[in-house]
Amino acid sequence: MPQRDDIAYFVTHPCHPSVVNDETDPETRRDFYGGVKARQHIVCALMQGTEDDYATGEQIARHMFAPVMNAYRVTVEQMAILEPALSETVVLTCMVVMREAIDEAVRRGVPAEAAREFVLGHMNINIGILFGYSDARLSDGAKLAVERARDRLFKPDWRSVFDIENVIQEVKAITQGRAAQA
Repeated sequence: MPQRDDIAYFVTHPCHPSVVNDETDPETRRDFYGGVKARQHIVCALMQGTEDDYATGEQIARHMFAPVMNAYRVTVEQMAILEPALSETVVLTCMVVMREAIDEAVRRGVPAEAAREFVLGHMNINIGILFGYSDARLSDGAKLAVERARDRLFKPDWRSVFDIENVIQEVKAITQGRAAQA
């Protein structure tokens, strides 16, 4: 965007409805993006402007993405860490690999519905454990499997996707519609 000192810049993004929620209405549970029925959180950043500009921006964002529970204030740089680095570069990539793993299990003879339901159920309990929603713990066998698989699935320097230079490079690649430079 062009730099102008006479206007405020407010940046916002929905968190989308959480996989951990208390929605009971089936239509609301199927509002995966939010902004229709399902409640969601949003993140907001004031790139340039006053605190009054922030308040106005948050009010507009709450209306745009309603129903909104919490609006989390972050910096523009933190917003870029959240998306694309965290949500797309890491989490979506891992989920694509998870989907490909289901397809591979099916290719090897596991019934598709059994593979999908098995993974979705395990994702549910793993979310409960890893994000502190459950008092359950990972089994020793599961911990060993993760330890053995991590080096096969991830490069040792994978966290470098969060280095600000890499985040900026990825944002530029996305906004310019091209593949990021290696």
